[in-house]
Amino acid sequence: MNRVRDFMTEDPVCCLPTTSLKVVAKLMVQYDCGEIPVVYSIESPKVLGVITDRDITCRTVAHGLNPLELVAEDIMTTPVLVVTMDMSIDDCCTLMKEERIRRVPVVDEDEFCCGMLSMADIARKTEDIALASLIHEISQPTYDSPMEVS
Repeated sequence: MNRVRDFMTEDPVCCLPTTSLKVVAKLMVQYDCGEIPVVYSIESPKVLGVITDRDITCRTVAHGLNPLELVAEDIMTTPVLVVTMDMSIDDCCTLMKEERIRRVPVVDEDEFCCGMLSMADIARKTEDIALASLIHEISQPTYDSPMEVS
């Protein structure tokens, strides 16, 4: 049986709640990723939240806020859904579909962030036709917003 560990990107770049959004955005560019886990500390990288490129746009710029004046904890998504390395990839795909998420942090037995799993990771390593359905369902537009746009 395929497990999350077989598909995930190991040792993802993480940030702290106090990391500036400018640094977060630079990390996204440097590591070519669209989501960064926010962890309590480097020594104890338990996932507190996540911040996506979409969070930076939709929760700051769209509300007239200056992202250069904010830090990760100001706009991160919490609570955060995580999966374990030993979860089956099928169960993980089902969860991603149900929650309409494209990426998910992966934790080890100590609940420390040890990886990230994205639809792209899954697509690169499988020829499963069901993946197309997953991507289609997750990518449907949603108009729910955590903050009201004014």
